[in-house]
Amino acid sequence: MLPSQFEDGLQLPALMPLDNFRSAVRYKPRPDDVFIATYPKCGTTWAQHMLILIFSHGKPLPTHNIFFGAAPFLELSGAKGAEEMQRPGAIKIHLPFRLAPWSDQAKYIHISRNPKDVCVSYYYHMKDTPVHGYKGSFDEFFEIFLSGNIDFGDYFEHLLGWYEHRNDPNVLFLTYEEMLENTTEVILKIASFIDDEKYAEPLRQDPEMLNNVLKYSSFKYMKDTVNSTINDICKMTPDEIAKSELPDVMKNLFAQIPKENLSSDGPPPVNFIRKGIVGDWRNHLSEDQSKRMDQKFAEKTKGTDLPSLWKNYM
Repeated sequence: MLPSQFEDGLQLPALMPLDNFRSAVRYKPRPDDVFIATYPKCGTTWAQHMLILIFSHGKPLPTHNIFFGAAPFLELSGAKGAEEMQRPGAIKIHLPFRLAPWSDQAKYIHISRNPKDVCVSYYYHMKDTPVHGYKGSFDEFFEIFLSGNIDFGDYFEHLLGWYEHRNDPNVLFLTYEEMLENTTEVILKIASFIDDEKYAEPLRQDPEMLNNVLKYSSFKYMKDTVNSTINDICKMTPDEIAKSELPDVMKNLFAQIPKENLSSDGPPPVNFIRKGIVGDWRNHLSEDQSKRMDQKFAEKTKGTDLPSLWKNYM
């Protein structure tokens, strides 16, 4: 079992501030809000970087510490994170559709990923991120994932809930796999979805601007900047954290990381961004596990065209 808590029928990480979570689900979206709605490990951070760079016309953030304020995690920051965000910004949510703050005027970018790769990536995220500190084996985690008794809830519930709204005019439905294989097209698709004239057309007309979006949202750049930033924060003293540019909720979160999750000679390398590839599940799932995931996927997605999304990846 994971050290978790429950609210509104959703399993949440143990350190998630429940008051913030409650205010997040009650948040009333503004017409200019753009939400990145994903299940964990489906390309959330990647999409956040893309969107920030689209908004800035290819200019990277001056320091990555301000990323948490420019792209707040709503469940963690609470409504305050969205209300105080410099606009335009990218609001991250892992909420199932039934709990997501909804407005026909706001925009939602939903990204899904094949469940086998999600399971593997989520395992490493829980194991390698000090705030979670998962100690079990992959085989144990696979059972937790398949049961749906996991932080942010059942993968299949999340997928199906958002899938039902894939054709809503204010929802852009993407897959992690297409982001990886057609990155330039996806960037232009996102920019056009937000505002074609304001964001997509400049990218089409200026190759250097588009290349900057590609460069500063690339896997290598993100792995270097995100992992090093989080590692640096983990090494900070409480006083240094308090004086940093981090939002207050992030200061509190990093201050709460259990000391037993950090090695005696400092924090372990954080792999918040790990591989970013498709098909890594083949290095982890046994034949039986693969078949069981196939069976559950087939049962849950029966009558939809979801299996066609990942027929080449599962």
